[in-house]
Amino acid sequence: MRAVLTTGHGGFEVLEFRNDIKVPEPKPDQVLIKVLGAGINNTDINTRTAWYSKSVTGETNSEDSKGLDDDGGWAGEALSFPIIQGADCCGEIVAVGDDTNVERIGERVLVRTMQQYAVDYRPFECWTMGSECDGAFAQYMVAFSDETYKIESDWSDIELASIPCAYSTAENLLERSNVKKGEIVLITGASGGVGTAAIQLAKRRGAVVIAIASEEKINEVKRIGADNIIKRDESISKALDSNSVDVVIDLVAGSKWGELLDVLKRGARYAAAGAIAGPIVELDIRTLYLKDLTLMGCTFQDSQVFKNLIGYIERNEIRPLVANSYPLKEIVKAQKDFLSKKFVGKLVLVPSHN
Repeated sequence: MRAVLTTGHGGFEVLEFRNDIKVPEPKPDQVLIKVLGAGINNTDINTRTAWYSKSVTGETNSEDSKGLDDDGGWAGEALSFPIIQGADCCGEIVAVGDDTNVERIGERVLVRTMQQYAVDYRPFECWTMGSECDGAFAQYMVAFSDETYKIESDWSDIELASIPCAYSTAENLLERSNVKKGEIVLITGASGGVGTAAIQLAKRRGAVVIAIASEEKINEVKRIGADNIIKRDESISKALDSNSVDVVIDLVAGSKWGELLDVLKRGARYAAAGAIAGPIVELDIRTLYLKDLTLMGCTFQDSQVFKNLIGYIERNEIRPLVANSYPLKEIVKAQKDFLSKKFVGKLVLVPSHN
């Protein structure tokens, strides 16, 4: 089969497009999936560059974003190369393992990105597709049957492929921070894959959304559903009153991080699942305890998060946001476009089966 191998940590040179990779065989509890679409996400690039390494202090696409091999994986451990990355998969089940219901063959499916089956569903432990196991940057992949969800929708394969990683990350942030109807939610990085998903999902919950985005993307972010926009280069503290926000959904961190806490109400919540502007921030601990704030990191996802998404899609309560798609062999161009941050929404790779 055709696939992209990541041969080690590094730049685009470690992405190797091959057409001689053996099609994987499903184990008894697995299914074989023909990949119909594979979205691109920050985690794919962060894993490739070892940005998760504690040696990295810069932005995700900066010159100093390449970390050390010994803690380059998202879990702070070394990865075993080569691997097939790709945290998003929409596909069709074409074969099953011996212990899996043969009637699953032919199902159109989405695969959960943050997986618990392999770790016996222990709390706060998981595998990431395309990191601890091979992912979707290939014509075929295997996945655990329990982590592979049938989807019945009139969306295209490319549209469905934009969902698993970004939307589950966003839904998890909102679920963990318990966003409720009528609350004011501030979302950073609002024009990216997770940010646009968070806008839609927060509006679905009845929240009032304030989005932070670059000036050239304001109109598109408003069309997604944001009620108000703060320009990315604008002071957050000047744009908003102190004690005016119920929940911050942060994907950016960086130098303005302290302002996010300044605008939170007393007893409010802050949830993070990214740090594209830089992971090292300065905290005035007095702001934390004098305002009784709750700060939470959101990586682990309970299975209910993905089940929620399947329901939202099938009931058409959300809509896909695909900015562009590319043949699998153009992965380098696709990742360069992703890093340019010129698009609103997701970029998707499409493996050819001709």
